[in-house]
Amino acid sequence: MKKFLVAGVAAVLMSGCVVSVDGRDGDSWRADHEKVEEQNRRKLTQLDPGMTVSQVRELFGTPEFNESYQQNGAQVQVLFYRTNHKKSDGKTTKDECTPIILRDGKLIGWGETAYQQI
Repeated sequence: MKKFLVAGVAAVLMSGCVVSVDGRDGDSWRADHEKVEEQNRRKLTQLDPGMTVSQVRELFGTPEFNESYQQNGAQVQVLFYRTNHKKSDGKTTKDECTPIILRDGKLIGWGETAYQQI
């Protein structure tokens, strides 16, 4: 009975408390994402047409989003990397990312203009 009483009191005392699971607050999270965005924008300057998907992934790491489909007999893959913060909601959306387009495993373009042309 004593354990239930202690647990109940603890629950009441902790109600309204914010617990940071990873030890970081919102500003720290935002700073981390801004750093990633800046790094990704710099990495965009290192892209060269013809790079392989492996080279792109080695440079950028895991994409935020990944699309793949067949188009006119070719395999098209679009990797999306976070580069442009828009809304502080804790979620990354495609409009906050730069698309990197590969056809048959080779880089053919990046950016919104290239994405609109596929």
